[in-house]
Amino acid sequence: MGANRRAALLLSTLCAAVLVACTNTPPPPVVTSPVVETSAPPEETPSQVVIGIDAITGGYNPHNLADSSTVTSALSQLLLPSVFRQASDGARQLDKTLMTSAEVVSQEPFTVAYEIRPDASWSDGAPIAVEDFIYLADAMRDETGAVEPAGYRLISGIQPGEGGKRVEVSFSEPYPGWQTLFSGLLPAHLFKDAPGGWEGALETSFPAYGGPFSIKTLDRDRGEIILERNERYWDKPAAVDQLVFRRADQQGLAAAMRSGNDQFALARTDATGVQLFDELGEGFDLHTLARPEVASVLLRPTGEALSDDRVRAGIAALLDRNKLIDEGTGGGPSAGLRADAQVLAPSSPDYASTIPQPGPPSAADAGRAGELLTSAGYTKESGTWRKEGRPLALVIAAPAEQEPYVSVAEELVSQLVAAGVDARAVNPPPRELYSEQLAVPVQDGGMPAPPEEDNAGAVGVDIAVVPRPVGTDAASMLASTFGCRPQRGDSVAQPPAEVPANPAAFCDEELQPLVDEALTGRTPMPEALAELEPALWERNVVIPLFQLADTMVIGPGVSGVSPGPALAGPFGSAVNWTRGSK
Repeated sequence: MGANRRAALLLSTLCAAVLVACTNTPPPPVVTSPVVETSAPPEETPSQVVIGIDAITGGYNPHNLADSSTVTSALSQLLLPSVFRQASDGARQLDKTLMTSAEVVSQEPFTVAYEIRPDASWSDGAPIAVEDFIYLADAMRDETGAVEPAGYRLISGIQPGEGGKRVEVSFSEPYPGWQTLFSGLLPAHLFKDAPGGWEGALETSFPAYGGPFSIKTLDRDRGEIILERNERYWDKPAAVDQLVFRRADQQGLAAAMRSGNDQFALARTDATGVQLFDELGEGFDLHTLARPEVASVLLRPTGEALSDDRVRAGIAALLDRNKLIDEGTGGGPSAGLRADAQVLAPSSPDYASTIPQPGPPSAADAGRAGELLTSAGYTKESGTWRKEGRPLALVIAAPAEQEPYVSVAEELVSQLVAAGVDARAVNPPPRELYSEQLAVPVQDGGMPAPPEEDNAGAVGVDIAVVPRPVGTDAASMLASTFGCRPQRGDSVAQPPAEVPANPAAFCDEELQPLVDEALTGRTPMPEALAELEPALWERNVVIPLFQLADTMVIGPGVSGVSPGPALAGPFGSAVNWTRGSK
């Protein structure tokens, strides 16, 4: 074999060996860059405005006297739709986030036509429509313990139109105060057939919303309510993601404001609380906000004792009204809002004192009280007023856990016991007090009807220490507080006993025509009050004490917050609030 051939064979053998080696050797490792572990971006902290408040317990129905509170008023403005709202000057202004129009379209009969925005709907998708108007009107007319029902009692019919988005409301009489109606509409489709109905409405929370906010959490045990932007709201969205209400006492509220944890606070305060807020110093704005309620003592003309005018006058003469006011206000801002008139509240621009001077109920007068009780057949034996051997016994009620009413009632009991009256206090749950105990049917002459089987054990209430609602329409306040229940227009005979038209169980046939004339505008309010105020004081049924007021303190960490219109408060502008420097 030649040299060239041997070289070729050697090269071929080497190549074959190399190929065999290549097929049995694993491929070299793939070199890659290190893997960077990724995760979802952290959730952005929602923008919040935190509001310090003194209480969040109780029901939240703005139309129920039992639920009257600062937080109830706030939630109703933030979560519920209204036809009219108060402007900054206090005047009623059509809420165009809900309505396109509302106007009087007829005088015979007096008729108002409402046009609801087509896109206005509850948070569950149901439209806000005529059914919601009907539900509220029926409840306000028929249910007990309603706030300012007089205007609703004039409604004679409600007719739908345009798929439920047009509402025509007719009245039995002209009603100049019609713009006060249909605030805080409720979702009829959820309430009308629900167990508990009106009685359970908004007792613990809200099932649907028709405002710019909705409820994320409502924890009464922790004392916190978190509202978030209502994503189903059809109008301008809120500037902040959340509003947070946090409960604290006066010291806690002042500390939270100082630290910046709360952006503003709104609470009932006594002299100590006002001082704590004053000491926050520069950068904090303080305001006194009158609430739409007047603390009142109701000497109900029902039962054997107080149905006698002389006994009511005698009890009124035993009261030290100044001490009751001092006990209820604690030297706080309410002390400057003494209620010395029967109808108008101290915050009203037309308010003036009408209380008789001198004499009860402006000051205690034991001598006059003795004369009145003696003339009614009572004698004082061993320090106790008695009639035919039985003591003058009175039950004084105040809604449980609601201040200042419980404290005022305790002071009232002490005064009467010291004067020889067998007085005792009861504190039923608020809804039970208004819907049952202050709603016992009354017969002619003021005597309660015999109890039915389901309330045979109910305690009769002689005196109630409760809030008297006040609003922007004086005639509606007058008729709601002192008016009789309207007579039926049909041929059905009146029942032998009727549920009282108001918590005081007051109905005076002599005064009623003038009350009706004021409500329907036939008599101007100043003229009506000139005659009614002395007569109402003389009846000794409602003894007003003071208008409740909150202290509001606004810190430097929030913009857009203001005290708001009288009686309405700051929450109407909440969609514009932002965090940041003022």
